[in-house]
Amino acid sequence: MNGFGQGVRPAYRTIQAWLDNSDPENLKRLQKEAEFLFRRIGITFAVYGDAEAEERIIPFDIVPRVLTGSEWATLSKGLTQRVTALNRFLADIYGAGEIIRAGIVPADLVYQNSAFRPEMVGLKLPHDVYVQIAGIDVIRTDDKDFYVLEDNARTPSGVSYMLENRDVQMRLFPDLFASRRIQPVENYPDELLTSLRSLAPVSAPAEPTVVLMTPGPLNSAYYEHSFLADKLGVELVEGRDLYVLDEVVYMRTTRGPKRVDVIYRRIDDEFLDPMVFRPDSMLGIPGLISAYRAGNVTLANAVGTGVADDKAIYTYMPDIVRFYLGEEPILKNVPTWRCREPDCLRYVLDHLPELVVKEVQGSGGYGMLVGPKSTKEQIETFRARLVADPDGFIAQPTLALSTSPTFVGEGVAPRHIDLRPFVLTGADKVRIVPGGLTRVALKDGSLVVNSSQGGGTKDTWIIDDPVDDASPPASVSQSQSQSQGG
Repeated sequence: MNGFGQGVRPAYRTIQAWLDNSDPENLKRLQKEAEFLFRRIGITFAVYGDAEAEERIIPFDIVPRVLTGSEWATLSKGLTQRVTALNRFLADIYGAGEIIRAGIVPADLVYQNSAFRPEMVGLKLPHDVYVQIAGIDVIRTDDKDFYVLEDNARTPSGVSYMLENRDVQMRLFPDLFASRRIQPVENYPDELLTSLRSLAPVSAPAEPTVVLMTPGPLNSAYYEHSFLADKLGVELVEGRDLYVLDEVVYMRTTRGPKRVDVIYRRIDDEFLDPMVFRPDSMLGIPGLISAYRAGNVTLANAVGTGVADDKAIYTYMPDIVRFYLGEEPILKNVPTWRCREPDCLRYVLDHLPELVVKEVQGSGGYGMLVGPKSTKEQIETFRARLVADPDGFIAQPTLALSTSPTFVGEGVAPRHIDLRPFVLTGADKVRIVPGGLTRVALKDGSLVVNSSQGGGTKDTWIIDDPVDDASPPASVSQSQSQSQGG
């Protein structure tokens, strides 16, 4: 909110006025009211391995994060460029492999990657779209540039929290929404359904049948699966609800079999089809991949997209953008050392206390070392892992992530944040609902924003660029004062 040494940013003047006119007790009451709403709605997530708290309410902060329209325009353009390049990359590595023959990306990083699926080689997908739904994690370290921290190209989660955060924020703070034009996010389900239907097989009817496939209620993101199915107006199914006959997928219904054209699957590759991947999978659909290869069903996201969000592949993204699009990347990568390269490994081992080290296929904040926050014992443990398997890690500097004002119980304090916008790719265009899920590290000084690691979320506002007027909107000051007086 206070910018980068430049005083309060104009975009935050409304928030500043609101905070200046709200006493901590009122904020505390509103925070509790927000938690009550989330509990009543049932917005939960589960943490694997946490036996004492299988279902949790994701922490929600009542102070929104704000970006201006011009900031969003730049970010949106960069996201479109990046996801377009990701799709071109996937179509290439499962096709001609031109980027590998050109020596841009090492062959072993692709073909020996555990997320690479040989079953996809030579398979032509509708419009060459592999990543229909991408979650791109971005951060800021100054007031100019956005950096991509991670590309999530498998089954990115969190969009339900983006939608529910906005709903709860609007219920609690109607005055704030009345004082600013805030770009809506409520149309996300419509945009998603339009994108999915646009990529249905050519044999599908004019209004293809879409289903959302979940591993079931024990999955950590089950709430989101059921929420999205409801918002999309499609059936929420498990593998046992579907079957394949003559390379066509059908859904069991009370009125008999119904052909399925698009499966928005929230289940990992290896569990999709026991006849092709893990034979012990009880979650998948026998024969699904045969129907997929026959072009009779679309899977979103496609099988084998995990190669694209491998953290070692991430280091090549600027080159991947240049190779396929002939453009300079709009969004920067965080400087990264590839530990598979001897010089980089040597540097990383010499500077472990200063760096963040990540497993190339890790996620959720697990399997990483934050050097400045780690004990000597933890650092030495990671040193041994790096020496034993340097190919399995990358390292990055500890960045001074931007912060956002956050209510922390007794008052408002800065906390580090990132942003996950959701990028939808259809047959006709790329769609991005303005905003995304802002994740916040609730612990003082922490850089880990993952909900599984104690992080929370915020509503994300995209507002019109403010005019150069230092006066806060009168309506906000007045209405909040009245609220306190009541």
